[in-house]
Amino acid sequence: MRRAAALVFKQLHQLEVAPEEFIPFGGQGEERFLGGVAAKYSVAGYQPELAKQQFFANYLASIADPDMQIAYPGAVQLVRDCRAAGLRTAVGSSAEQVKVDANLAAAGFSDGDFDAVVAADAFEAIKPAPDIFLAAARMMGVAAADCVVVEDAPAGIQAAKAADMRVIGVTTMLSEQEMKQHSPDLLRDAITHINVCDLTSW
Repeated sequence: MRRAAALVFKQLHQLEVAPEEFIPFGGQGEERFLGGVAAKYSVAGYQPELAKQQFFANYLASIADPDMQIAYPGAVQLVRDCRAAGLRTAVGSSAEQVKVDANLAAAGFSDGDFDAVVAADAFEAIKPAPDIFLAAARMMGVAAADCVVVEDAPAGIQAAKAADMRVIGVTTMLSEQEMKQHSPDLLRDAITHINVCDLTSW
């Protein structure tokens, strides 16, 4: 995803940007994800909508590659273990629906894996605001206080806490020390190290 974003700046502005420069803006929607880097470099003539369209084109082309690994190891299995245990599951993403749908399909999820899939399109306030997570809880018919969120982005951890949900942080994007600064209730270094007991033991 970060490589697709970096390519946007090369294509539209002849600017070389390192993929790692997008990390601080992760989990906050495409406009912030791209716009944060554009602001950092004071990119002249930057057009948010054009940049977003180019990003989607780059990203969808990249995940069409059958060798591209989209899902973090263990993600599909964890969701299906939750389903088998009778837990309700949802996706709450600050990405737009087209990207969410493409991600889920490329990762190997099926229609029956989630009770709700909530994307950013219908929301003015996205992560770190709690609105997306609260909508997912309503769609599942579960009280916010009974929800557990698995997140790898600081904005997502903040959104979960603002929604009065418990949150498990995963160090897929940031280091353990960086993630601890955002005070997740539990911290794991990989999704493969999260199990159903972690989600139900509170």
